[in-house]
Amino acid sequence: MATIRLTMAQALVRYLAAQHTDCDGRTVALFGGVWAIFGHGNVAGIGEALAAHRAELPTYRAHNEQAMALAAIGYAKAMHRRRMMACTTSIGPGATNMITAAAVAHVDRLPVLLLPGDVFASRRPDPVLQQVESFGDGTASANDCFRPVSRYFDRITRPEQILTALPRALSVLTDPAECGPVTLALCQDVQAEAFDYPEQFFATRVWHVRRVRPDVGELAAAADLLRNARAPLLIAGGGVHYSEATEVLDRFVTAHGIPLAETQAGKSALPFDHPFNLGAIGVTGTSAANRAAETADVILAVGTRLQDFTTGSWALFQNPGRRLIGLNVQVFDAAKHHMQPLIADARVGLTELDQALAGHRAPPAWPHHLTAVVGGWREQASAVTAPSNAELPSDAQVIGAVQRASPADAIVVCAAGGLPGELHKLWQAREVGTYHLEYGYSCMGYEIAGGLGVKLARPDREVIVLVGDGSYLMLNSEIATSVMLGIRLTIVVLDNGGFGCIDRLQRATGGEPFNNLLADCGAAPLVDFRAHAASLGALAEQVDGIAGLEAALRRAFTAERTSVVVLRTDPRVATAAGGHWWDVGVPEVSARPQVNAARAGYETSRAAQRLAD
Repeated sequence: MATIRLTMAQALVRYLAAQHTDCDGRTVALFGGVWAIFGHGNVAGIGEALAAHRAELPTYRAHNEQAMALAAIGYAKAMHRRRMMACTTSIGPGATNMITAAAVAHVDRLPVLLLPGDVFASRRPDPVLQQVESFGDGTASANDCFRPVSRYFDRITRPEQILTALPRALSVLTDPAECGPVTLALCQDVQAEAFDYPEQFFATRVWHVRRVRPDVGELAAAADLLRNARAPLLIAGGGVHYSEATEVLDRFVTAHGIPLAETQAGKSALPFDHPFNLGAIGVTGTSAANRAAETADVILAVGTRLQDFTTGSWALFQNPGRRLIGLNVQVFDAAKHHMQPLIADARVGLTELDQALAGHRAPPAWPHHLTAVVGGWREQASAVTAPSNAELPSDAQVIGAVQRASPADAIVVCAAGGLPGELHKLWQAREVGTYHLEYGYSCMGYEIAGGLGVKLARPDREVIVLVGDGSYLMLNSEIATSVMLGIRLTIVVLDNGGFGCIDRLQRATGGEPFNNLLADCGAAPLVDFRAHAASLGALAEQVDGIAGLEAALRRAFTAERTSVVVLRTDPRVATAAGGHWWDVGVPEVSARPQVNAARAGYETSRAAQRLAD
């Protein structure tokens, strides 16, 4: 057997460079690159190896480890999990900075390969710089924190271990059901140790999407439920995008007359004006979709994990005889809450369910009844997104301005706070795949970094990042990275003076304004976001009002580098129309009468929860 002598790090990088994927009939590299911030725990080992393979496996330097991992996640999501990226850091804080990002990928079922440096396997120089020593476990390191947020975790303590660890890692990263973050903790001395690796280990491999077909019995049961439904509803989740099932979804709902509602991850599965698209569902949903969900007797949940924002904390589905079908590639998600499971890839599952329902349509009165509700909702949405003479615009008015100024194929990116709720309701996705929200983990700071990853994946699209001042202050460093790499973003910063969304929630649950808006935290700092963004290399301007925002956006879309547009907004205003109750525990006892009143309302709403049937 022919062998080649390489260090463990050299072998790892060479193996990653040899992995390819079938992407729309083209064979391309599986890894779009490696994000790297070097330190003593990876610069001499994996850093040397990456430098030697920079042509076939590009290395991107970032400014923050969490941000670079979030950029990798944004890239994988925009690539529908067909391609991905790896991230390497040194031992210590560089490694643990990525843990939040690992949790994002874990919750959102997205592939990212994390390669943190680790302690010396030999233990000769222990304790090394940045080593966290466990008093009771000599095998532990800080990287063990990755275990609960990794689909697969391994610590490489001998160079030959990658012969089994890497194939296992790739099988997880490319499996639709297992998909999520993989962590290979690389002991820093082992990175530099050599081994005689089989040449065959580095042969080119092409990974293909595994499309699981439904079980005959599960398919028949699901078809029977839908065939007998008087008021069926389909909920489209992120799995529709990951499976690239949007065209099949369109044919399915049209052929069978089944209205559709979209989760945050599923939004833009169909254009907003598709005749069967009712819009967003749940806590941040439209009145049309939520009206349908309250009445529906059979709910087909496709590629969604049914988190509380989708189900209205399980108070949304009010039909006493309602049944749920879970069409999902992952058994864990398909069998939740007493659902009828339909374990399958979304595209294949919908195709075979379509065949099983051949000739069947839902009662025509059902979708026809909802048409008027959809029209009413769109009138409400148009009203709240229209400009006004208010001194400070609302988030909804900002969304309306961005919508009017943007090309139809622009991709909007956002994550946490009040903006996702407004976007879910109000953003009109004119084309499929133009809505990119991280709301599974609701990770503040994802926005700019995630936008960077989206632009790497979709360089031909306008990528518009909407971010509140709170998230901006948490993680803005990748503005500098975008300028350094020549990756142009358009970033809109909505300065509402703090955490406006949580301030509203605090008030709604009877609490006094406390520790959320900067004005309620003592002497509020006057942050010049325009000057800050300019100091990072962006083109930046502060605007007043909606007309100024639209004009600034038109300039940004023709700029040669990243543009940041800042405007002040009203922290008190949120769209009252649409939406649904959300279970947030209110204190049972309090000295504040406002809290006691909120508790009484909470108990009334909680009585509507239907957790099992």
